Amino acid sequence: MSFVEVIAHGGAGSSPDDPSARQAVLDDAVATGLEAETPLDAVVRAVRTLESAPAFNAGVGSAVQSDGRIRTDAGLMTDDDRVGAACAMTGVEHAIDVARAVLEETPHVLLAGEPARDFAAAHGIETDADLWTERTRERWADAGQPGGSVTDQLEWLADHFGGYDTVGAVATDGERVAAGTSTGGRWGALAGRVGDVPQIGAGFYASSAGGASATGAGEDIAREALARTVVDQLEAGRSPQDAAEDAIASFGDRANGTAGVIVLDTGGNAGSAFDSEAMQTARASK
Repeated sequence: MSFVEVIAHGGAGSSPDDPSARQAVLDDAVATGLEAETPLDAVVRAVRTLESAPAFNAGVGSAVQSDGRIRTDAGLMTDDDRVGAACAMTGVEHAIDVARAVLEETPHVLLAGEPARDFAAAHGIETDADLWTERTRERWADAGQPGGSVTDQLEWLADHFGGYDTVGAVATDGERVAAGTSTGGRWGALAGRVGDVPQIGAGFYASSAGGASATGAGEDIAREALARTVVDQLEAGRSPQDAAEDAIASFGDRANGTAGVIVLDTGGNAGSAFDSEAMQTARASK
């Protein structure tokens, strides 16, 4: 192994209340990734650190859906086309672990809902975690309770749907590449909503050229296949920074929402770009 490079992001969105504290967690996440033996391990370790940090919208501290429940999603891919993803899971702090189990233990690429949660439990992954924080409880209380019917929830959603944050990481050892993304979704989404994060090519993508993790307005990212767009540009010979900047510029021209992306090629070169107010990143190598 000639080298290891890890880059991570904490989501593209509004400026955080305490950026220094969030940056410290991001720095710790990539440092933890460097302790891994493979890029896949590095991505999972980095993302797990972010899922356990209440300041980010993934795992603990995730957004709340219209029925008052928190559901987590994650996706993971390697340069040899191995993919695993899981979504719409209640009580699962480490959605990235479920994605990895899908990648390693099944012939599938995506599991959803209660069956995904059952699958996680069968593989020793906790499924009864309390994902609420003081911040999310206060925000939910301030939002008021939507009615029980889907129609009532849709009316409530019109005033409360929003927020873009996710977390993600990309790693390489000079030969292999892995990319992963994890989220609690967008605040106030209709119960059962699934965004870009567990969709291959949208929230995450990897090939022999490199890998990318996207964050932002999930519906728009899914429509534009943002992560795949960035990696396609790497395959066409663009540098990671140029690929990231061009993809976000094109995204901004076509989409209504905002987004960000991190990218890493097999040469250990990194890039990042965003058109939101902020997107914090961290990078480490050895």
